[in-house]
Amino acid sequence: MKALVLSESLAAARARLAEALRAAGRPVAGARLLAVSKTKPAGLIREAWQLGQRDFGENYVQEALDKQAELADLDDIVWHFIGPLQSNKTRAVAEHFAWVHSLDREKLAQRLNDQRPAGLGPLDVCLQVNISEEPSKSGVLLAELPALAEAVLAMPALRLRGLMAIPAPAEDREAQRAPFARLREALAALQERFPDAPLDTLSMGMTADLEAAVLEGATLVRLGTAIFGERAARQ
Repeated sequence: MKALVLSESLAAARARLAEALRAAGRPVAGARLLAVSKTKPAGLIREAWQLGQRDFGENYVQEALDKQAELADLDDIVWHFIGPLQSNKTRAVAEHFAWVHSLDREKLAQRLNDQRPAGLGPLDVCLQVNISEEPSKSGVLLAELPALAEAVLAMPALRLRGLMAIPAPAEDREAQRAPFARLREALAALQERFPDAPLDTLSMGMTADLEAAVLEGATLVRLGTAIFGERAARQ
């Protein structure tokens, strides 16, 4: 993808998000784009950064570390880890990312907490919720969410910011909204239970269901295809 096309697709993604926020009666600054850059080259990420994009989401640790090394001069870039979290990768994630969206087990939280370098400050985390209760999908179940949240809130090197979910696909707008509404309600329950916690984030919505997510309060919307085009195959 050439820079001119990237500039158009990024502008279109921003306009789509802004329109969704207006349609939901929310401030245009009420949600921001997280550009999902997995499988995309560092050069393309640099072009997006030059166009004003700062938040980038990566799924694969080694691929992300290689890009981070190549883009080390971009000191205000914000790296989000959004892929499945594995025990043998937690140290690299704790050391090289600002956000983790896919935390779903206390054991992994403890590892991230213990491995986070003190000089970086707390790691912002979202708990991934299996909101559609799909057997094949990662995430904590709603019934187990309060206990996990309480455990994470006790870890000084982690800062619990909110919840993330990837619902089962649905074509109908109302069907899309239903799981996002459940996630919003779950966050509200945590906010009531833990009033002093910085719980301000709903990481939900992708290219196919952005509008439904925004209607239900998304604050971080993860867009890949809409910005960068079709996903490239991993080498």
